[in-house]
Amino acid sequence: MTLPFFVYGTLRPGEVNHGLFLRGRTRAEEPGRLADAVLYAGPGYPYAVEEPGGGVVSGELVTALPEAYEELLAELDRLEEYVPGDPRSLYERVERNVVRAADGVAVRAWVYLAAPAVATRLRARGRAIEGGDWRG
Repeated sequence: MTLPFFVYGTLRPGEVNHGLFLRGRTRAEEPGRLADAVLYAGPGYPYAVEEPGGGVVSGELVTALPEAYEELLAELDRLEEYVPGDPRSLYERVERNVVRAADGVAVRAWVYLAAPAVATRLRARGRAIEGGDWRG
């Protein structure tokens, strides 16, 4: 199944990893919002942490070109240090509903959320980003 990606940090248009990973490999990039999440500052990049009723994270829904999808998925997993089932992963890739800003429609998308151990540390002593927008 191919899903768009919801990006909220260095993969957003205009950010360093957008140019390295996404430029020329996307069909659409649209503003969107992830509900029930808090954005935390990381070392040069943010982490989204699920938090029911916690807030909204702003970013973009990125739809990959079909011919680029599989390779891009693997590259983004490596970038985000996500290995399924590995407790040392920094992020976990999960399916979530993201609301497209243009029309308010909920779209199922891949989201890289802070892995459980990272999320626990951030909740205990992380710095939340007010307003949920890393560019903020």
